[in-house]
Amino acid sequence: MKTILCCAFAGLCLAASARGSDLPAWRGHAANAQHTARALAAGQSLTKIHWEMAVDLAPPSGTRRGRGGGGEITAHYASPMITAENTVLVPVKTTAKGDFKIDAVEGATGKIIWTTGTDYVLPPHNSVPPLPAHLTAQNRLYYAGAGGTVFFRDSPDSKKGTSGQLAFYGLATYRKNRKIFDHNVMIDTPITADEKGNIYFGFLVQAANPAHLVSGIARIDSSGNGIWIKARKAGRSVLMTQVAMNCAPAVSADGKTIYIAVSNGSIGYLVGLDSTTLKPEYRTTLIDPKTGDSAGVSDDSSATPTIGPDGKVYYGVFDSDPNGDHNCRGWLLNFSADLATENAPGSFGWDDTVSIVPKDAVPHYAGKSSYYIMSKYNNYIDCGGNGQNQLAILDPDATQMDEFSDVTVLKQVETILDPNEIQGEEGRYEWCVNTAAVDDKNNAVFVNDEFGYAYRWDLPDNTLDLLPLNAPTSEAYTPTLIGADGTNYAINNATLYAIGN
Repeated sequence: MKTILCCAFAGLCLAASARGSDLPAWRGHAANAQHTARALAAGQSLTKIHWEMAVDLAPPSGTRRGRGGGGEITAHYASPMITAENTVLVPVKTTAKGDFKIDAVEGATGKIIWTTGTDYVLPPHNSVPPLPAHLTAQNRLYYAGAGGTVFFRDSPDSKKGTSGQLAFYGLATYRKNRKIFDHNVMIDTPITADEKGNIYFGFLVQAANPAHLVSGIARIDSSGNGIWIKARKAGRSVLMTQVAMNCAPAVSADGKTIYIAVSNGSIGYLVGLDSTTLKPEYRTTLIDPKTGDSAGVSDDSSATPTIGPDGKVYYGVFDSDPNGDHNCRGWLLNFSADLATENAPGSFGWDDTVSIVPKDAVPHYAGKSSYYIMSKYNNYIDCGGNGQNQLAILDPDATQMDEFSDVTVLKQVETILDPNEIQGEEGRYEWCVNTAAVDDKNNAVFVNDEFGYAYRWDLPDNTLDLLPLNAPTSEAYTPTLIGADGTNYAINNATLYAIGN
């Protein structure tokens, strides 16, 4: 028997069994289909590392755009997923070329329960994309395979479970022409599932194929039936050639609309599609609010839409002019649910999926909004900023003048600096998170940084609790999350750390 469980602050109505504990603790990128990053359990204290494991056995290195010399780990690692029974499903990159597996481990000990491989092929990239994977409300694990196919595995808490493979254009068609599809079709976004177990993702097509696929957005329903739409049709523009890489689809709280970004590789649109038919419903051009020119939609970004409790849609973009005076911070664009009205932006956004924070978490601020937004607020010194990297709580219904431009932006309710100065250089270490975990039961946010520490940001007191993980490491931004038993998880230095009491 199904009932409807509602979370007032996050605007989520979750179709679940009568016991809330039956819900997965963390489903994938930013926790849920609205990407609010809300933890269902209260986070434990940051006292010690319970266990750790590698998420990349051959980490790539390169140079970060927007920073000076020196290498970094140039990979966006997928968010682990956590079942209600506290099994942690960890995507692991196993080779330099980008082979992957998923390890299912006990949340309490890190002991491996089972492992499965995948033949997933990475799309062309600069920063290495994550393995697309998602755990549904029905406790089914989906993860990407080659040729735009998707594998599934039921009973993820058990050593054995029913498994299979699906293709949104037909499994028989795939099997008949496997080499062609494997070489030319790749899933290039995280997978997102709605509350009924239907999944959505973007895919990239490099050449002609027997199914006449071109790059677009796919839907596979809970029975395995697939449909798709071309990126150019979704964006209603022949110039749109792809879905924005790494842009996990977001699902409206009522389950009717899918939000995703399409692009030509550098600029694009945010679109809203009917969740059942993928018929285009809404569209807005992504514009830099400072210059009025098209904002950057970068394949190096891992920004995805976040949907607020009031239906507003937030999506981060890059500056139209990277050499301009906004310090490579990008912008958090802010739209009505039908994308027809653009509201004041946030002053950071380029590689960030913002989180939703309950109003009660910041009791000293008397704003009118029913919720707040948590955003990274790095201020890149090599792009003209002062290197004073912050986190920020923003009021979606109040504004102020931007510190770095003449743009009116969302009001900063509360900010906090990274506490660690870079020795021998100006500035502080960057906050490293691309989606932060909201611990609303403790009025806190769990994050990490490039100094190699994990932090709990206590919002009422505006203070940080911290725990060292590893030596300072320059790396692409990574997720944090909270498990079924309140264990905190952070990825630093290509390693997943389980942290708690």
